[in-house]
Amino acid sequence: MLYLASRSPRRRELLARLGLDPHLLDIDIPEVRQPGEPAFDYVRRVSREKAGAGLLEVMAVPGALVLAADTEVVLDDEVFGKPVDAADAAAMLGRLSGRTHQVVSIVWLVSAEREAQAASVSEVTFSALTPAQLDGYVATGEWQGKAGAYAIQGRAEAFVTRLDGSFSGVMGLPVYDTARLLADFGIDVFANTEATL
Repeated sequence: MLYLASRSPRRRELLARLGLDPHLLDIDIPEVRQPGEPAFDYVRRVSREKAGAGLLEVMAVPGALVLAADTEVVLDDEVFGKPVDAADAAAMLGRLSGRTHQVVSIVWLVSAEREAQAASVSEVTFSALTPAQLDGYVATGEWQGKAGAYAIQGRAEAFVTRLDGSFSGVMGLPVYDTARLLADFGIDVFANTEATL
């Protein structure tokens, strides 16, 4: 039985594209970067902690598999998490304007017997944003709950001049890498016709 250690509607949507409808776990893990912790290591640790916490909740379920992911925007080794308010969102977007940043997405799949991870690092280049574009985007509220203050699957896609990597990874769950992980654990998304795992 597959569980998703996340309430993210985007991750659920991306798994649905693979024909999967996992049981959801509401996991709350502190997302605090340790002093001196490299950005990539931070994302990997948070994702693993989510998976581990999820597994603890379902250990009594035979054959339970827990999928967890963390996705962060990184610019100059600074991790841009979710903005706290509109001013914070505008500041983040202003710093991303006209520059190339990384989006790091780490996926873990764990069971009582084993665990594995996959990593996706994408390079995203934004056009130089005008004050009107910044204000207009922030006014949509689309930035809320989004790492780096934007949703590439929404209006912010109009800011992206170049993407080198995984579009779904920037959304929050790299579909290709996730499908490979699932296959390694015996879940072939192309053979799955029940969509109830």
